[in-house]
Amino acid sequence: MYTEAEGKNLGVTGWVKNTRQGTVIGQVQGPPEKVKEMMYWLSKVGSPSSRIDRTQFSNERRISKLEIRGFGTRY
Repeated sequence: MYTEAEGKNLGVTGWVKNTRQGTVIGQVQGPPEKVKEMMYWLSKVGSPSSRIDRTQFSNERRISKLEIRGFGTRY
């Protein structure tokens, strides 16, 4: 809920999902500076009840057009 709100607040698109292992996976798209802000939020702030032990970002690439509309939570 908090991650979805932060994504919408920053104006990025994408999704997040809590896994059974207690981790979070997802995808973020948008202007590079906004994506970096979201990455910072995910790695240093997070939702109020979260405990961030480490973050790992992978498959970073530039895209010419957004592939996802909106920002949401997957279940």
